Amino acid sequence: MTTPSIRRLRILDSHTGGEPTRVVLDGMPDLGPGSVADQLARFRNQYDTYRSAIVNEPRGSDVLVGALLVPPSDPTCVCGVIFFNNVGYLGMCGHGTIGLMVTLFHLGRIQPGTHRIETSVGIITATLNPDGSVSVANVPSYRKQKAVPIQVPEIGTVHGDLVWGGNWFFLVDSDRWELDLKQIDTLTEVTWRIRKAVNAQGYPEVDHIELFGPPQNPKAHSRNFVLCPGKAYDRSPCGTGTSAKLACLAADRKLEENAEWIQESILGSQFRGSFQWLDRTARTISPRVTGTAFVTGEATLLLNAEDPFCWGIRT
Repeated sequence: MTTPSIRRLRILDSHTGGEPTRVVLDGMPDLGPGSVADQLARFRNQYDTYRSAIVNEPRGSDVLVGALLVPPSDPTCVCGVIFFNNVGYLGMCGHGTIGLMVTLFHLGRIQPGTHRIETSVGIITATLNPDGSVSVANVPSYRKQKAVPIQVPEIGTVHGDLVWGGNWFFLVDSDRWELDLKQIDTLTEVTWRIRKAVNAQGYPEVDHIELFGPPQNPKAHSRNFVLCPGKAYDRSPCGTGTSAKLACLAADRKLEENAEWIQESILGSQFRGSFQWLDRTARTISPRVTGTAFVTGEATLLLNAEDPFCWGIRT
């Protein structure tokens, strides 16, 4: 029996409001110089099998979000990060950034305070607060179109807002579907149908669908159900989704600048959001989202080239 060739990837897992993040610390191939966007392009084009190996079964699951630490091109940044999931790559990830900050603190790489992080869609700032929570100042967010009518097979016409919050969202006020954990299967099927219809009817860039309804916790302002690109639902209130919601509230003048908005997830976990105007005419805001994360495990992934499922199970 020959000794197999094994590559070792060191990881640290956390969850933010129930949504897991897997930070890859080392062991990956060198992605070369340049910005995080440049490195992401090489990751996607040359090493996508590693993405699948890290987050797909048998090592991961559909809900898992990966965060690869890479060198930043901007020396003022504490790190660069590439976010990815079971089907591809994410421009930004709010819950993942919160998990990343708690991970960096766990490793002793940062202390409480404000830190700059380079992502593939721009530099963000994140603050590790003294109480252990993390406040993320997300990328500029805005609503591109309001109340877009979409004809969804077996459902009918659905109206939603097309919004950028670091990822592209289609936001729908849910008055037809109960946003309760017992309805996960129904909510997943409904939002998947909506996404396919949105993509087919002229908006292929949309990869997140977000339903909103009344909260169950009286201290919250809204409850959401977010379908992520790979058909898994977000266990957290979704950081980029909360940013998208804040952009809509700002554009509709339903929330004042710096006022707090408490967003509740389908699990009942909460993010606290607020915004500042960047451009009132263009309705562009700087959103701020605060949440908590907890480290759940440290491990070394073993990639054995002789394993038929070494590079993950792809569906």
